[in-house]
Amino acid sequence: MSLSISTDTRDSAVVVQAEGDLDVYTAPRLKEALDAYVAGKGRLVLDLSEVHFIDSTALGVLVGVLQQTQINGGDFRLVVGDPFLLKIFHITGFDGIFSIFPELTEALSAN
Repeated sequence: MSLSISTDTRDSAVVVQAEGDLDVYTAPRLKEALDAYVAGKGRLVLDLSEVHFIDSTALGVLVGVLQQTQINGGDFRLVVGDPFLLKIFHITGFDGIFSIFPELTEALSAN
């Protein structure tokens, strides 16, 4: 499956929505889309509600974005609703380093 990426601004946050699979082939496109927003000090939300597969390459991209966002004083949040993806984040321990929300509205409204 291919990857579709869209961007929007909501509630003073940049929302990047990914749809498809995040793997070794699509991770560079995701990185490019997210890198455009990590320099700011605002909130960046990656909506993965339409993603049903993620591999270690894509997880590495997310860790890099998180680190860069923190260095720049920003806030990086994930929206993950798929139980399979949540399990991957839990098994890797990444659920302890990322701010993960089940719905976009919660990611936007949480302090």
